[in-house]
Parts: sequence; structure tokens; C-alpha cells
Amino acid sequence: MRKLTYIILAALTLTSCKKWLDVNPQTQIPREELFSSEKGFEEALIGIYTKCTETDLYGGELTFGITDVMAQNYAFQNDYLKYAQTAKYDFKYKEIIEKKDKIWRGLYNGILNANQILLNIEEKKALFQGKKYALIKGEALALRAYLHFDIFRLFGQSTLGGTQKGIPYVTTYSTAPTAISTPDEAMTKMIEDLNAAKLLLKDADSITTKSYVIGYPNEKGQTETTATSSFLRDRRHRLNYYAVCAQLARVYLHKGDKANALANATEVIQSNKFVMADDAGALKEVTPKLKDRILYKELVFAWYLPQKSTWVRDRFQKDNENLSLSPEFYRTMFETNGVGGEDVRAKEWMEIIGSTEVEITKYRRELTTDKDDTTSNLHPLMAPAIRISELYYIAAECSYATSPAQASAYLDYVRFKRSINQAADISTQDKFYTELLKEARKEWIGEGQIFYMYKRLNRNIPGQQGLVTVPSATNWVLPLPADEIQFGGR
Repeated sequence: MRKLTYIILAALTLTSCKKWLDVNPQTQIPREELFSSEKGFEEALIGIYTKCTETDLYGGELTFGITDVMAQNYAFQNDYLKYAQTAKYDFKYKEIIEKKDKIWRGLYNGILNANQILLNIEEKKALFQGKKYALIKGEALALRAYLHFDIFRLFGQSTLGGTQKGIPYVTTYSTAPTAISTPDEAMTKMIEDLNAAKLLLKDADSITTKSYVIGYPNEKGQTETTATSSFLRDRRHRLNYYAVCAQLARVYLHKGDKANALANATEVIQSNKFVMADDAGALKEVTPKLKDRILYKELVFAWYLPQKSTWVRDRFQKDNENLSLSPEFYRTMFETNGVGGEDVRAKEWMEIIGSTEVEITKYRRELTTDKDDTTSNLHPLMAPAIRISELYYIAAECSYATSPAQASAYLDYVRFKRSINQAADISTQDKFYTELLKEARKEWIGEGQIFYMYKRLNRNIPGQQGLVTVPSATNWVLPLPADEIQFGGR
């Protein structure tokens, strides 16, 4: 695995230069000094989250870009950013090669940083006070698994079992090459990391306590911003205990272990920390400063990126060079002429522009009446990573075989909260999955998640102009970087 070796060598070299793995734009500290204090470990961990919000990763492509393009969500004006070629799965196209290779390198960069924390934290355990050791180690393990899972979902095969190639699951920080794990091996390692993280965070994470109240910044009664240490605030901006449970539900479901997927999904649901508002609450609010387009209180975990307000706005609503939907696709997707006529997502996340374009307004920052104030919303700009609605979808899928009625209850709960007042027809398994995919696609528009669901279920993707994309390993598995293939990859 020559490419991974190169990344690690570069990281080791950087320890004597300006930055350690470029882990934090504000950190100019050699590795030995960085890991000489509890504060240094905190900075290293926050640095991974910071790197992950770059535009090559969750602050761009993996939320607002390439994955939704491959899910056929957009019509393209002027071949915007060459994404039209991405929608055709033309992985030999120069710009696509650059994008996917940056994703590969960026995610493994985060993994190597997590490994560096995990290596040093065992040697420096005496540095930590209270529950900080468990909190930092738990999050580092969770990040390692989370990032590997998305590498696998993009670059790995969708079907488990047999001898299909997976991805390198890297658990060390060294110059030694890492062998490629099979899909089953990769899933097992992710689950091991996540379960270890869950155990560590159960007693260390303040979000599990009754006194931790989710809310908007400055909202009366919320406790997310009241911790004395800034490191302990805003637990939903990091991989908190319930986010780890949710990620376990995702990975178990991908592996086919529906019992454990259901157990983890219902643990998050039954925590009652993330309550879905009736009719989506502040999403329908007309006063700009009270508006909440992304349904902040329903986010179990999200990437914090207020500095990207302009970039995200321009991606979806800058002249005709944007990621938009055709009106016909919008009406079909949201079923506006049928059960979706009152769907609050169609009304509040979409805006019809003329006769040829529908803009996504999900990330539009509301403006005050007196100035161009892009920070006037109830909450900072976030890139949603895990919504509470996804846990209901997972619970529905895991329940269907044994209790269709319970599956219907989980699925329809989300529909009713989004103002669809008619139960979904799930009288057959095929109809159930059709309805589940339709609902998830509405819920996750502009969030980069629905492609993974189509790939996992091996289902056709309905697209623009009535086109349908048939599942294909050639199209749906991103090729490894060229030097990975040359030096030991598939």
C-alpha cells in the first residue's frame, strides 16, 4: 500500500516541521510537545474534526457534492464543476480523479491522526483528570471507525461475504504498508472500534446525563453551551455517545446484523434527547432570526462549519451554476401532486425558480432586514451527519421481517412529522423498500447520504428526465488511487 506509506511518511516528516500532520491550522507544535499535556490531546482531537470540515470532505464533497451527484439528485446547468461527468460515473475524467483521490487522502489523514492520539494516550494516561481520558480515547476510536466506514462505502464493494476486496483498515501509525481487508473483516474492525468507544463514552459523556438539555445557542434551558470548559460544550458537534450508537446501527445494518442495528437505533430513539418537532417546528418559522432550516435539534451529530456559509450558499444558489433539481424531478421526488402536497420539506427546503430550476434552500442563511447578516439563524451552519430520522428508518428496516406493523409505525412517524398525513403502503417487502428509499431521499437531500443506501440495497436509482441508473460495481465503487492499484490494491 504505497500511497498509505507515503501519507504516513509525510506525517512523520511534518513532526519536525511547521505542523503535526497539519492536524490543526492553529497548532504549530511538534508531536512530543503536543502530547505532553491534556490540553495538547484536546487540540489534536479537535484538529481532526477541523480537517474533516474542509471542502474535500464533510465541509463540501461528502455532504454537498459528489455523493449526492452519484445519487442522481441534480440537473446541471453549464456542466457545473464537471459534475455532469460524475453523474455519468466517468471515473476516468480528470476532475473526478482529483476529487476522489483527495477524499481518499483526506479521510486516511484523519484516521492516521486518530491513530496517533490512540498510540500516545496509552503512554500518557497519567496526564488526564476526571473523565477526559475516556472521552478523548472514545472519540478517537469512533472517528477511526466513522472515517473508515465512509471510505468503505465509497471505495469498497457493497456486498459482504466471499473474497471481494474491501479497504485497508489502518490501526497503526507507522511506515509499514497496511493490507486490504475483506468487507467482512473491515466491518468487524469498525464494530470493534465503535463498541470500545461506546463503552468508554457511556460514563464519560455528559450528553448521557438527564441534566444535558439539547437546544439552540442562547436558548433558555439548554445546557449544551454552559460547560465551564469549551472542550466539553456542544457534544452534538462531535462524536458523542448517541452518535456512536447511531453509527453502530449503520454499520450493523450494513453487515446484515439487524438485531444489533435495531438495539442501537432504539437506544438513541428512546433516549428522548432528539425529539422531532411537530410539523418541523422552526423550519416553518417566517421570522429570520427564529428560522431553523436544518432542524438543528434533530441532529445527533453534525460537522461544525459556520465559516463556510458563503461557500455553501453559492453551491446551491449562485446564478445558474448550481446544484439544482428540475421541476419535474422535484414534483416526482416529493410527490407534490399526491401524498406530499403538504410535505414541509418540499415547501421549506425547495424554491421553484422560473420554469426550469428548483433550488435547494436547506442551507440558506436567513437575512435580517437591515443588513446582509448571514449569521442570523438560531444556530451555526452545520453539515448534518446523523439525523434522528435516520434511526427511525433503520428501526423500520430492522423490524419489517418480524413486525411489519412496528416497521410501519417507525416509518410513518417521520412522515407524519413532515406533514404527510397518510400511512405508507408497505404491504409487500418491495413496496416497503420503495417507500423507505423515497422518504430517506426526501429527508437527506443535499446531505450526501442517500447514495450509500441505494448502493447497500442494490436498488435502481430514479434520476432526472426519467432516467434510471441500474446497480453496477463498475459505476458504484470508486476506483482506488492509481498508485494503490499499482502497489498492492485491486
